[in-house]
Amino acid sequence: MEIKAEKITPYGSNDPKSRQVEAMFDNIAPAYDFMNRAMTFGVDRSWRRKVVRAIAADSPAALLDVATGTGDMALQLARAIPGCRITGVDLSEGMLSVGRRKIQEAGLANRITLTKGDCLALPFPDDTFDAVTVAFGVRNFEHLDRGYAEMARVLRPGGKLYVIELSTPTSPLIRPFYRLYTRWIIPAAGRLVSKDVSAYSYLPASIAAMPQGDRMLSLMTGAGLEAPALRPLTFGVCTIYTAVKPARQ
Repeated sequence: MEIKAEKITPYGSNDPKSRQVEAMFDNIAPAYDFMNRAMTFGVDRSWRRKVVRAIAADSPAALLDVATGTGDMALQLARAIPGCRITGVDLSEGMLSVGRRKIQEAGLANRITLTKGDCLALPFPDDTFDAVTVAFGVRNFEHLDRGYAEMARVLRPGGKLYVIELSTPTSPLIRPFYRLYTRWIIPAAGRLVSKDVSAYSYLPASIAAMPQGDRMLSLMTGAGLEAPALRPLTFGVCTIYTAVKPARQ
């Protein structure tokens, strides 16, 4: 399967996509949380909450949040699941620095650990985590199949992968407003707030190029996961994808 999103990069240079993504997030880290809330009108928190509630129902002991960024998902998981230990991994030290400060202020540094690492080579043993999450991160993977394979590898048998990703609405009534907002308003606001001309133009381009719907589910099954499912949210501008690592026979 050709994956156009792998070719979409923040700066269009000859550097590998992962290196460009790391530089981009280092650049925008100070403004990232503000822009996230502003771009989604705060709805991104409710999208995460839906996943957190589903995970909490299984009372997991150990969770991994891939592309953890400034730690929003890790913090929501820790608050909702007492006693659970959460590990967050991300390419960007700039984002992690913001996340560590937030975690310290929340008094959760004893339960959340953030570490710098590559999603294509996760620094954890096989079968380590009860669940793996990645919120708004898979479109930044340089190789999606390898990223999914790595997340499947570190899941314990029977564990579940949860992916939250922005998506393109299919409704002909919503799509024109969505395109106007993502292609013009978000890049303009991003340039004013983050001072990175490219970062918020990369966002709509990477969303449009991402495999969506059944194509995303096929990436999960290609990584050896089972029972793939999807749930569109907010007129289809966001989708939750899930799959399960098979139990050993």
